[in-house]
Amino acid sequence: MQENSENLSALSHLDDRGQAQMVDVSDKAPTVREAIAIGRVKMLAETFNAIQAGNVPKGDVLGTARLAGIMAAKQTASLIPLCHPLPLHKIEVQVTPDPQLPGYQLQAIVKTKAETGVEMEALTAVSVTALTLYDMAKALEKSIQIEAIQLVSKTGGKSDWGVGNRK
Repeated sequence: MQENSENLSALSHLDDRGQAQMVDVSDKAPTVREAIAIGRVKMLAETFNAIQAGNVPKGDVLGTARLAGIMAAKQTASLIPLCHPLPLHKIEVQVTPDPQLPGYQLQAIVKTKAETGVEMEALTAVSVTALTLYDMAKALEKSIQIEAIQLVSKTGGKSDWGVGNRK
């Protein structure tokens, strides 16, 4: 049993009894940290064209989705257990039309100066942007697809990471 508890304590989110715990980051120095996440929302050309033309019953689909993503990043610690509440210094959400999908490419950039990173905040921003886009357009189409939400880079802290150097 002791060997098992030693293995469990090596996992940062588990205590020596295997119970979930928030990681103590109080000994870490605050550094500038940034994370970038992406995703996409695919839909029928007719739905895409209606959104682009502003002909959607619920109103401003893209503006509402972008604002929802920003608000979601700020609420990440309330949504995901064990996430640290962080002071966010930058939240940028981009919703870019892509007629080739057809649909939208999504990107969130989140930045802070803190003891831990903002990967979850960037991923949450993209996820909620996509969900809101779906919600705003579902009256036109139920088969909208949310795809490929992923972290593409993070900087600051112990290590930098990007899609080109996955670790």
